Amino acid sequence: MGNDQEPTKFSGAQVLQFPSWMVCQKQDCRALVRSSGLEIKSGRYYHRCTGGKPSLAVPVRFVGACKRGHVTDWDWIWFCHREYEKCAAPNLRLIEGATGDFSEVRIHCSCGAWTRMADALATEINPYCRGDRPWLGEQGREECGERLRLLVRTASNSYFSQVVSALSIPEKGKEVDEAVQTLWNYLLKVDSEEKLVMVREMMPEVEAGLAGYSNEETLKAIEARRKGIPSARKPLRSAEFEHFISQPKETPGELPSEDEDFFARIAAGDRLPTGIGQVVLASKVREVRAQIGFTRLEPVTPDLQGEYDLGVQSAPLGLMTDWLPASEIRGEGVFIRLDEEAVRKWEKRAAVKRRGEELLAGYEQWASGLQDAPDFPGTRFYLLHSLSHLLISAISLECGYAASAIRERIYCAPEGDEPEMAAILLSTGSSGSEGTLGGLVEQGRDLRFHLRRAFDLGVLCSNDPVCAGHSPEKDYAERYLEGAACHGCLYIAECSCERFNRYLDRALVVPTIGHDPALAFFAERP
Repeated sequence: MGNDQEPTKFSGAQVLQFPSWMVCQKQDCRALVRSSGLEIKSGRYYHRCTGGKPSLAVPVRFVGACKRGHVTDWDWIWFCHREYEKCAAPNLRLIEGATGDFSEVRIHCSCGAWTRMADALATEINPYCRGDRPWLGEQGREECGERLRLLVRTASNSYFSQVVSALSIPEKGKEVDEAVQTLWNYLLKVDSEEKLVMVREMMPEVEAGLAGYSNEETLKAIEARRKGIPSARKPLRSAEFEHFISQPKETPGELPSEDEDFFARIAAGDRLPTGIGQVVLASKVREVRAQIGFTRLEPVTPDLQGEYDLGVQSAPLGLMTDWLPASEIRGEGVFIRLDEEAVRKWEKRAAVKRRGEELLAGYEQWASGLQDAPDFPGTRFYLLHSLSHLLISAISLECGYAASAIRERIYCAPEGDEPEMAAILLSTGSSGSEGTLGGLVEQGRDLRFHLRRAFDLGVLCSNDPVCAGHSPEKDYAERYLEGAACHGCLYIAECSCERFNRYLDRALVVPTIGHDPALAFFAERP
């Protein structure tokens, strides 16, 4: 970092320093001062203590933030003197107790004013946000009317990225549209199959451009292009789901070509475990992930289609950017679809409906403190999400990949939606062009074995009966979005989970102590 007080061509990359308040590290000093009054030596800040040598000063660990993603320096002078007379020459110190506990952190001034840091947790006394966005530079400020909340810079809730991901699925209809658009000057006056056949026979370039497309689908694309009808865009997860379930069955010796981004086949064999409708082995999967923004304090979860609500206020990555940071992941996966008829019957059970009401009560408790809460996902999602976590833990013991290397992708749409979805995709990959070695796909051929392992992992948790007896609507633990779930059974690495380890309940998947056995989708060991 260059010296922002006197920037020169030798200063390096110019950045805006944040936070601007520093704390002297000398134990009997602990001065809380602005960085503009400190000495800079070899890229470090030093505070000249009274009658002593310069001591190292480090950025203060507390800042102010609001739910719109803004972050700003905490107003230390106001905070220390808010119940005292205004001090003409404030000289602040940040005192921490021997244990480092938050309740022991205090701010003192030489005038005698002091306060506890814990008082800042009462949001109603805090000032309003000024809309600072230091990562965007000095021009990044915008209007904001939210109350500031105290934030520890290094806390896990200081940054939640918003990432949108999509699988590269070949769309034949879209390819026809693109071919017609490219050849539009030749096809402009084509309005019948006879004319299309004539053009294809007389013009080799048209025949080459339309190779692989029938006259019927080409005429439909021409008519849509002439009328200006845009291609209907299906929701992301729905399009992926339909493509997975429409794959052909695998044949011995069939291998994907090197230039394919997607290759999947329905697993051979007719004897699937009870409750499983289809298993698709995806030998080649290409996933593109793009970061569209971020939030602070509370994560914003996408909807069931994996898309974010347009009304959600997230912090932007730049002021005027026409691009987003993205990465390409190539790998493999196993797509597991539950038997839709079995899921419908399970949802209609009285025990499942009662459990759904309990989970909904917990969700409403959680959502009452939020302005833009997502919709309640329903018991079907809890079932799929919990099963996904159990399978990730079970499969990771055999496939050669760590559990943190396997990611989930939930396909959920309740009865009445089109299409109805109840499936999960477990995938792994790397940023290299070669992808992975097939270890995960091979495990999909023995799904019954892994379902048994998952069943055993879910039936009994090391924290039972406490874990199994958790009630979502009880506020003593503030675990409103989960039923029987904890670190001992369902929690996995957050890089593998789409929902930050929320919306989990193993009682909906397997028999759990203290619960009606009718709750479990898999009532017996597969």
